[in-house]
Amino acid sequence: MGNVIIIIILAVVVFLAVRGSVRHFKGEGGCCGGCAESRPEKKELAGEKTVEKIIHIEGMHCENCRNSVERQINRIEGAAARVDLKKNIAIVSMDREISDEELKRAVESIDFKVTGIAKKEV
Repeated sequence: MGNVIIIIILAVVVFLAVRGSVRHFKGEGGCCGGCAESRPEKKELAGEKTVEKIIHIEGMHCENCRNSVERQINRIEGAAARVDLKKNIAIVSMDREISDEELKRAVESIDFKVTGIAKKEV
C-alpha cells in the first residue's frame, strides 16, 4: 500500500514538472523573474525610420524575457524594438545610426546572448 502512494505522488510531481516545462518552452507563463509584466508601450521614433537591424538573441523563453529586451533596447535614444519570441530575434527600428556594439551591450547587460546582428534595408 505504501508503494502505491509513493508511486502516485511521484506521478503527480512528474506530471506537473512536464506541464510547466512545456508551457515554459512555448513562451507561456512567467519564468525568468516571476509573472509576466504587461508589455511595454510601443515606442515611437522622434524622426523618420532610416535603419532597421535584426538582433539574434539566445536565452529568451517567455513574455518576461521579451519585455525585458524590448525595454532595454527602447532605452537607447533613437531605437524602438519589437521582439519575436518564436524566432528569437529583436527587430530594431532606428532614426539614426546606432552601432552594433551598443545594441549588443544593451541586450547582454540583462544576461541574454547576442549571436548576430544583421542590417535590414528600409
